[in-house]
Amino acid sequence: MPEPVDVRRLRALELADYKALRDAMLAAHPDAFTSDAQAESARPAQAYLPRLGLDRPKGGHFTLGAWDGRALVGAVSCERDMRLKVRHVGHLIGMMVADHAAGRGIGKALLQECVALARADGLEVLTLSVTAGNAAAEHLYHRAGFVRYGTQPRAVKLDGRYHDKHLMILSL
Repeated sequence: MPEPVDVRRLRALELADYKALRDAMLAAHPDAFTSDAQAESARPAQAYLPRLGLDRPKGGHFTLGAWDGRALVGAVSCERDMRLKVRHVGHLIGMMVADHAAGRGIGKALLQECVALARADGLEVLTLSVTAGNAAAEHLYHRAGFVRYGTQPRAVKLDGRYHDKHLMILSL
């Protein structure tokens, strides 16, 4: 059985690792992400610094990494809107686990830590979107307590084909 991974907040000095994982995942699974692999690959690693939430003293804005030794094998971000009326809502974005590390519970570990940190930071609701047909991801989110509240038809257009996004929510 593989050793458990270390799930923790990503640090600024680890942004190159994050970018490498993100670029690989966007290229390998273009239908799973809203971001475009080609456009994102042109961005420098430092462009992801705001995802760490270092400038957000009230929390709720962070990126977690799952480390297998020195290798970053997974990540997820939580983004909190700073507007007063919606500060209670966090949005999960960019959930990813490297293909070679799939099936080890890394997604579950990332999601559990993300929910725990969001709750500790005072968030009351988490939302996410998942590409329709991504059964493994939907199953992961359902097991964590997320429920689907809608579908955004034709949310993503890739190679002339449309993909719907299922919208999910978790009350904390």
